[in-house]
Order: sequence, then C-alpha cells, then structure tokens
Amino acid sequence: MASCGFPDIFSWIQSLPPVTQWPTTSMSISICSSSSSQPSLKLTISQNHQTQKLSFAIAADFNLPIFLWTSKQFKFSPQSIKLISQETVSSLLVNFIEDVLRYGSNNNNFLIKFLKLDSIANFGDVFNLSFVALLFLVCIYEAPADLRSGCLNSIKNYLANCWSRQASESLMKVLGSNLEEEWMRSLNLAITNWIVELQATQCTLVKTPSPLFSYAFSTFGLWKVQLYCPLIAMDIASSSSPSVDERLQFSLNYHQLEGVLQFNSKVIVQERWIDVMLNIDNIRCDVISLVNERLMNERGAGVAEKHFPSRISLQITPTVQTNVVRVSVGKSSENPAREIGHEKGIEGSFEPPNPYLALKVSAGETITMSLKPWKFEESVYGYSAKLNWFLHDSVDGREVFSSKPSKFALINPKAWFKDRYSSAYRPFTRQGGIIFAGDEYGEGVWWKVDKAAMGRTMDWEIRGWIWLTYWPNKHKTFYTETRRLEFREILTLTIA
Repeated sequence: MASCGFPDIFSWIQSLPPVTQWPTTSMSISICSSSSSQPSLKLTISQNHQTQKLSFAIAADFNLPIFLWTSKQFKFSPQSIKLISQETVSSLLVNFIEDVLRYGSNNNNFLIKFLKLDSIANFGDVFNLSFVALLFLVCIYEAPADLRSGCLNSIKNYLANCWSRQASESLMKVLGSNLEEEWMRSLNLAITNWIVELQATQCTLVKTPSPLFSYAFSTFGLWKVQLYCPLIAMDIASSSSPSVDERLQFSLNYHQLEGVLQFNSKVIVQERWIDVMLNIDNIRCDVISLVNERLMNERGAGVAEKHFPSRISLQITPTVQTNVVRVSVGKSSENPAREIGHEKGIEGSFEPPNPYLALKVSAGETITMSLKPWKFEESVYGYSAKLNWFLHDSVDGREVFSSKPSKFALINPKAWFKDRYSSAYRPFTRQGGIIFAGDEYGEGVWWKVDKAAMGRTMDWEIRGWIWLTYWPNKHKTFYTETRRLEFREILTLTIA
C-alpha cells in the first residue's frame, strides 16, 4: 500500500514499540495533508497506564488538536513485547466497520463476526482500506471546511486505484452480502452529500472516488457481477430542462443504483470441439433510498419519486478469440400480438309527424394490443453476444429511455407511470426494481471453441450499460430525465 502514497497503517500499528519505550503517552503518524500551508490529519494512539487501555483517534493537527474521531478503548499488557495483539487488531477492524456503517441512514445494530485473521486473504490491505473508508467519511462529516477539500481529493485518489479495487473485493467477501449493501449505502450517502455541497458552492462537479463501484467473480459454474452507484454521480443522458424544484431534486439525488448480474456457465466437451454455454440466471436492478422515509418526506418530494430502470444492455466477449469458432444466441422475446376487431351497428327511428325517415348508421373498428412492458433482444457482433432489455410505454409502445411523455400524459392521473409502484400492472417490483430470470427474459449464449483450448483459462469481458429514467409519479411536475452508467468486468473460465 505504501506505493499508493498512503501510509501503511496496518504495518505501523504492528510495529509499535512497547509503551515503556514511548517518549510520551501517545504516538502518531501523519495520514493526510491538504497543502503545505494547512495542518495535516494524524492518526494518534494514546495509552492510559493506570487503566492499561489504549485508544486511537483521527485528529486535525492544529496548535490545539481537533479530534474528529475516537475509537473504542482496548486493553494492553505493559509487559508484552508486542503491544497490539491479533485480537486487538481484529477488534479495531470491527470498530472501523461499525463506525462506517453508523454514518448510514440505517440505525440498526449490526452483528459483525469474522473468521480468524490468518484465514482472511490480504488482511493488511482489508484493514487499511477499512481505515481509509472511515477517514473519507470523517473528512466529509467532521473535518473543518478549509481542511476538508484538499484531504478529500487525496483520499478519493487512494480509493480509486487498483490496490483499493483488489482490497475492496476481499473486504466484500469478509462483510457478506447484507453488510456489503449497508456499507455501500453509507459510503454513497457521504459521496452524495459531498457532491451536493460542491454543487451548492458552484464548484466544478467532482465525481465519486470511482463513479461506479463494481466487482465480479466466477465460482462453481456461477458468474456474478455486483455494482453500486449513487444516482447523483451517473451521467445525464437526457432531461426535459435544467431546472427542477428543490424538493424533487432532493428525492432524485438521494438514491443509489444496486445491480446484480448472475449467469450459469457450463463447459461441454464434444468429440471434436467444446461448447461453452452461458445461461441467464438473474438480472436484478434496484434503486434504493440513501436516507430514511421521514427525511425523504420532510426535505424531498416523498419516497415515491425516484428513477426506475428503463434499459439494460450487456455485451459479453471472449478477450482472446484465437480458438473461438462461432457464437450463437437464443431467441428474442416475441413481438406484441395485435388483434383487430370490427363492430358495426345501425340505428333507425321513425317519427310520424316527420315525413322523412331518420336513419342513423354507425360503424367502428377497435384495435387491441397485447404488449409486454419489457422487450428482450439478443444479437451478435463478431464473437460478442449482445443482450438488451428495453422498457416500452404501454400506451404507444415507444422505448422509454429514449423518449419522454407528452404534457397531457404528465398530468393524466391514469397514465401508466402514475402510482407505478402500487399498480397491479406495474412493470417493476413494489420497491421499484426489476428482476429478469432466464425462463422469461433471455435464454442463453453459447460459443463453439476449438479443442486446442482444453485446459486453458479464458477471460471473458462483460461490458454493460444501465439507463434509469425519471417520470413523475405522484409529484406534480413536468420534469423528466434519464441517467446512464457504464461498467466493465473481467471473468475467468477454465476450459476443462
């Protein structure tokens, strides 16, 4: 980690001398400096000889230090050669994680248990990353304004490099899926607050440490890609106007996208070739609030005003194509069925005082359309398989991500996108997300590979684009917008 320019906190803690060799009751290390003219941030460890306890703190190194964060207290043995035991290191890591989670909107108590330290891969990197994440939040919420900007720009660079990406994947495995989601919501809430602050001061918009956090793994025939992104950091693909009222803006800003892509992979060895099959297991996409319902109602336009998924596009490509012979895809979803019926009627009346026959004739034609809200398409480009899911307007059949409703539709209380999370005909889950399974939206892709690839490990690139659209739900507004993000992951498959 030292090569990243950030101090190796884990190694520093491990190498601390016994307290009997300390010149004072505390020791510290500089962890961040915004500029040469500004004080630095320091990590300080202090010991109390009477209670035989020590604690850690993040402090702004002014003439009179300002303590921004303080850890729990940990017992130590003055006679021990090694000051910090493995148990203390583990407890300190839990302390970091708990305090990161406490900055989120969920006030639940989290039960955090780990395996033994020696069973966690890259434990030092996981420890350091957890500390940097905590430091990032502390800077956003606690640091003085003149110190905050410079330190945040430095820290976000550490969080965006390749070391952080590898350590993040290990940390996510340690946390498990439930805590992982809370961890990302806490970080993205802080990032959203930071960007809102920058926008309010008319500074240049700074993206997240990584505009999108994603990771992927392949195991037991499963390919999985997990991704998170705060809505405020996504690119705006289109909008009806630059102005939006303050309450609606709050609701739209304080959400994050959570996505999961799962595929089942299978290698079938034939007599003269190898089939590599990839079947869609689950494609899930949710738009999750970063603040609680009370705050969303007080400062925003309510929990019902948020973006919804309108298009997902994936491209899956073998990175080395020397041994690839062909690629085949399954069928796309069927075109909507259209039924045409005729109704004819004749009305006649005869009134004696009138010498003329009053005859009324009416003829009409009715057209009904059976249209699924989501259309799935598969196509091929070279040896790449392209998978697309499009949301269509249930009235006129147009693609939602590339269109906008008429003003009449926006004020029509019976439009399909009004009360869209409670209607029986909603194209989303009740929480506003989507789930595509292979049994209905997408079957699979298969590549024919030369037998010369037997025993080798092949890399497969998954590139993806997700569009989220906002059309008003219950809030009275003519504002609409669509945002987009792009991601890329590499997955491996052993041909055997």
